This record gives sequence, C-alpha cells and structure tokens, in this order.
Amino acid sequence: MRKNKGENPAKKTIVLALGGNALIKKGQKGTISEQFDNTIRSMQKIIPLIKSGHKIIITHGNGPTIGHMMIRVEAGLKEAPYVPLGICVADSQGGLGYMIELCLHNVLFRKKIKRKIITLITPVLVSKDDKSFQNPTKPIGPFYSKKEAEKMKKIHDDWIIKEDKTRGYRRVVPSPLPLEIINKNIIKNLVDKDYIIIAAGGGGIPVIYRKDKTLKGVPAVIDKDRTAAILARDVKADLLMILTAEDKVYLNYKKKNQKPLNVLTLEEAKKYLEKGHFPDGSMGPKIEAAITFLENGGEKVIICDLEKANEAFKGKTGTRIIKNKK
Repeated sequence: MRKNKGENPAKKTIVLALGGNALIKKGQKGTISEQFDNTIRSMQKIIPLIKSGHKIIITHGNGPTIGHMMIRVEAGLKEAPYVPLGICVADSQGGLGYMIELCLHNVLFRKKIKRKIITLITPVLVSKDDKSFQNPTKPIGPFYSKKEAEKMKKIHDDWIIKEDKTRGYRRVVPSPLPLEIINKNIIKNLVDKDYIIIAAGGGGIPVIYRKDKTLKGVPAVIDKDRTAAILARDVKADLLMILTAEDKVYLNYKKKNQKPLNVLTLEEAKKYLEKGHFPDGSMGPKIEAAITFLENGGEKVIICDLEKANEAFKGKTGTRIIKNKK
C-alpha cells in the first residue's frame, strides 16, 4: 500500500476478519450475555495490534444471529409485518457492530488507549446475473417439517425450500460473489483519519444496480470471508487477517496424514484448492478470499487462531499466504 508522506511505513492497514467464534463459541446458545462476554475477550486479543498504531478495519460474521432473527420474524407473523432478509442482514450489522464497538471502546478505555471507533452499515454490490440466483444453496432460518414447509411456500411464493435429509426442510437463498464495497471511499477516508472501522458485517448487505444505476437490495447472503477480501482490496489494505478457531491451515485436515502449512504461496493455494484440500464449508472461502486479495494488490494474508492474533502477526504461528517465496 502507498503510504502518505511522512507516515511510518511500519504501520499497516489491516483488515481483521473475525470468525463466528469471536462472538459465539461452539456449544453455546448464543445469548446476548454470552456474546458480550465472548466479544470482550476477542477485543482483548487484538489490542496489541491497535496499541502498535496499526490502522484497523474489523469485519465479522452474523451466523447464527441472522438465523435467530429469521426465526423471530416467522414466529411474529401474526402480530407484526414480515421483515425481509436484506433488512435482517442490515439489522444484524447494526446490532453486532454496536456490540463490538461497545466492547472495544471499554477495553481501550481501561487500557488508556485513545482511538475513535465507528460502525458502518455496509451495502455490497453483487451481480444480478450471478449464477447463485439461478441455483440458491445457502440454508438460512429454521428447519421445517414437510407440512410446515408446504405452508411456508404458500405464504412466501418466492421462497425456495429444500430438503435436508437428516433434519427436515429449510429455506435456501443465493450466495453471490461480492464485487465492490459501496461505501469504500468513506471507509478509506475514516481509516486515514485513524478511526477503527467496523464494516461489512455478515458479508455485507447485497445490492444490485437497476438499469438506471439506482441500487436495489436482494434476498441473498454473501460469504463473510469473500467480502473481507473485497473490503481489503477496496481500501488498499496491506494485510488481511482471517481470525478463526484454527491455529493454521492444514492439508488433509483431521486425517492421520494432516500437514500444517506455515507458509503458502499464491500458486500453492490455488493448486491445493483445486485439488479439494479446502472444502467449501470450512477453509475453502478463506483460501479463496486470500487468493482474491493477493491477486488484487494485497501483500499478505494470515489465517490463524483469534486467540493468537498478535503472535501470528509477528510470524510465530498461523499460516501466511504470500505471492511468492523469496
């Protein structure tokens, strides 16, 4: 990334992509008190990066929060108007962004670190011709019995509901590729003014252009890691850190011959992805995000355990994905 005149080149612009474990731990119900406790702990883990003066943009997932929202919408249909998916995504951005902002503010205050924080509701451009609109596969909301599924189809004639062979029926929606962060210039300006930005939560709110170039929301869900890569690209970040519950990226994950990867080149990442080492439901989107960022001017991607974010930044753990090995 090009630095401003007089700016310390050691200070990086970093996009931190928080995984679901940052807000809700495995086995938890996802209560608000649990989420606040988890979020405070997560914010404590990124304090060393903030204290070092790096410019920070935080993005995050919204699952299973968005699923809980859809359940509440369905349960309240007799008493309140239906809330479409796009509005629920926006609501989750605001609610989770508030939670992260509040927790980070309090952690910084207690450590006597002065930084300004702002949460932005973030529309993300997708293509109306994205193939996912013809074949929706992303499950969302509650499970239904066959009878309930038939009832929901009558209520929502535009829904697509598919059978999960083990758990019943569930609504599926498109998951289009993100193309551009609509308010990228605002985010970049605020980062340059040393704000900590919380943006593109839950993958962003998917929007398309109409023929007259006005924007229209669409019922879809964008993968959060793919959006993190586009966000990092659009603000010309130096580093994308994808913070997960795993310490590294592995080949043959959870098999007897699994192999941890400390450093991975762009070409190696492509090769292993093509060979099926990184499934779509787990590490696949993260590797795709890394490839996208590096192919669009990014310097480096780190995939690591959130608990060891600072150690990974220093190269002591995690997997570094780079363009070429020197």
